[in-house]
Amino acid sequence: MRPTLDSKLPNVGTTIFTVMSQLATDCDAINLSQGFPSFDPPEALTDRISYHLRHGANQYAPMPGVPALRQVLASKTEAEHGRVVDADTEVTICSGATEGIFAAIQAIVRRGDEVVVLDPAYDSYEPSVTLAGGITRHVPLAIHPQCGEFEVDWQRLRDAINAKTRLIIMNFPHNPTGAILSRDDLDRLADLLAGSPAYLLSDEVYEHIIFDGKTHCSVLQHDALWPRSFVISSFGKTYHATGWKIGYCIAPPPLTAEFRKVHQFTTFAVSTPMQHGIADFLVSQPDFQHRVADFYQQKRDHFCNLLAGTRFRFTPARSTFFQLVDYGDISTAADTELSMQWTRELRVASIPLSVFCEQVFTGTRLRFCFAKDNATLTEAVSRLRHL
Repeated sequence: MRPTLDSKLPNVGTTIFTVMSQLATDCDAINLSQGFPSFDPPEALTDRISYHLRHGANQYAPMPGVPALRQVLASKTEAEHGRVVDADTEVTICSGATEGIFAAIQAIVRRGDEVVVLDPAYDSYEPSVTLAGGITRHVPLAIHPQCGEFEVDWQRLRDAINAKTRLIIMNFPHNPTGAILSRDDLDRLADLLAGSPAYLLSDEVYEHIIFDGKTHCSVLQHDALWPRSFVISSFGKTYHATGWKIGYCIAPPPLTAEFRKVHQFTTFAVSTPMQHGIADFLVSQPDFQHRVADFYQQKRDHFCNLLAGTRFRFTPARSTFFQLVDYGDISTAADTELSMQWTRELRVASIPLSVFCEQVFTGTRLRFCFAKDNATLTEAVSRLRHL
């Protein structure tokens, strides 16, 4: 008699990022779908990693992370956000932000608990909640009627929170819309949570990629939000090294203790030479992370200037390295259908926005990644001009 396999994630298939990247490869298309840069990390960083590879840093790192890296992150957190954190009890290095998000959810969410996410929502959130036995509640972002930008619908968020709400997941700077939060937004969030025992998971992986002179308002800056928060970030986005899969979680000691209970049995330890190399680079070139916004803003502006001659409608992204475009003047087809059609016919791959949403409310929008060299972006838009 054969065992019966009942999937714990029956509604989960292959992620849209894998699907579109494979389709781009099959069609020899320009891949502006999955969010990975087409350029290398800074040479000074890879040199330090190479150094540690050759000088003995090749065994297990401590489970919470290499002490030097955790200490420099604690110093960075104080310098940038005014939050004094303990490197030993409040900072944990994890295998990418996705593992950090998973560990935080598993540590906190129990069977029957509700977790609120804001749609469009990154696709790893709900499966992690489901595996923890929780129930995901989706709250759509609002679309500003004049500028078309996305923003939190505070009334709908307030209405979604109830006695069963265990966790709220925020993701700002926001993938895929590029929305950002202000200090007033953090105050509103704190007011909304004042009477709730719910925890907060703040996904801030694009913290250094904000444009037009704006600055990142982190949950770390807010005294009322910090005691209930896990703050997740990533080195991959900042250093053009998404394949390294190294991130970190900052949380108060009681939350960090629970986080590490899960982390130690999912990843245990993260690549040792990479951690040492990143620590060295953060000390020697602390200004690099502040220059990365200008670098990506130039990419955004180049891409948007090219798109200005097309039939797409758009508002330049406020953050991340993704640009949303509205194709409503070109087609009324569903975004999932159109993204695949244009990958095959025009050989330019994108991501449909509806896959990030429980209910389709975003209309005719696609997401393009502009973290590419200018020649690639120019060729991609030249193909889109045929529409």
